Amino acid sequence: MSIQGQLNQEQIAWRAAQDIEDGAYVNLGIGFPEKVAAYTIDGREPIFHTENGVLGFGRAPEKGEEDWDLINAGKKAITLKPGAAFFDHATSFAMIRGGHLDVAILGALQVASNGDIANWRVGDKGVPAVGGAMDLVNGAKRVAVLTDHVTRDGKPKLVEACTFPLTGVGCVTRVYTSLAVIDVDIANARFVVLEKLPHLSMDDLQSVTGAKLHVEGDVGALQVPELS
Repeated sequence: MSIQGQLNQEQIAWRAAQDIEDGAYVNLGIGFPEKVAAYTIDGREPIFHTENGVLGFGRAPEKGEEDWDLINAGKKAITLKPGAAFFDHATSFAMIRGGHLDVAILGALQVASNGDIANWRVGDKGVPAVGGAMDLVNGAKRVAVLTDHVTRDGKPKLVEACTFPLTGVGCVTRVYTSLAVIDVDIANARFVVLEKLPHLSMDDLQSVTGAKLHVEGDVGALQVPELS
């Protein structure tokens, strides 16, 4: 089917930011997930972590005000909040592997209904370089994914089983897509719809999803502000 009125990346990032608790230690993956930092809720102070060795960074600086000694793992300019800390790569990964992160927010190529994630390589293409994602999906207490619901050629990104090389097994607990917010019931290997765009029926959503969708109680309306 042709998908109309789907959310853009800023809107997906905004929705994910609404679920970050005050004081949570959060790693934002390279690329799309970095946008979450721009939508922190007033009155909440999540503590953002980046693999290259910063804890307590804030929103991106205004254009022209960048300090290029201050960057995240994706080489994007960042600002610092009071109390921010710097440390070496080994210490950064000790935080991740030691279970000190509450949430890791990542992008994905595929997410399976049992919580598996593939986000680093498509088949045999490209140079193998999983980076820090493998540590993040195993070390963080909760793993959330931001993604378009389908690929550019319309194939589902939420699937019964991943066909690309895995980054982690049974680790994703929630997915924020351009069409819906979906929990992953790892124990029962199923997707549970929490919210969907109001103009989409469940049949519409199911038609662009590669695994069966389940509903427990009422499905909320996925409503976000106009962002670009």
